[in-house]
Amino acid sequence: MAKFHGRVGFGDTVEVRPGVFADEIVEHLFYGEIIQNRRILQQDESLNRDLSISNSISIVGNAYASEHFFAIKYVEWAGELWTVTDVEVQTPRLILQLGEVYNGPTAEASVTP
Repeated sequence: MAKFHGRVGFGDTVEVRPGVFADEIVEHLFYGEIIQNRRILQQDESLNRDLSISNSISIVGNAYASEHFFAIKYVEWAGELWTVTDVEVQTPRLILQLGEVYNGPTAEASVTP
């Protein structure tokens, strides 16, 4: 299996002012392994097809990841941010299923180790 080392973004919806909500993103670095490595080409009616992958990455979780696994938004892999579509908890590991390229908000502060 290929090794993994990269950023994982956790999101929390916060109220920035009355009635206005935004995602606050925190990134952490994790080590793990690539369990499954494959791509999917979406067949739909759009002119440009969307690139998706169906990779599974197993990371060694810490206390923060175990308590906030439901808030994982994206993973940095192969130089790109990918949306996490599914998280399976297998303590102490988390199995992350990746999907399409992530286009949402990212952390502005430095990465927390």
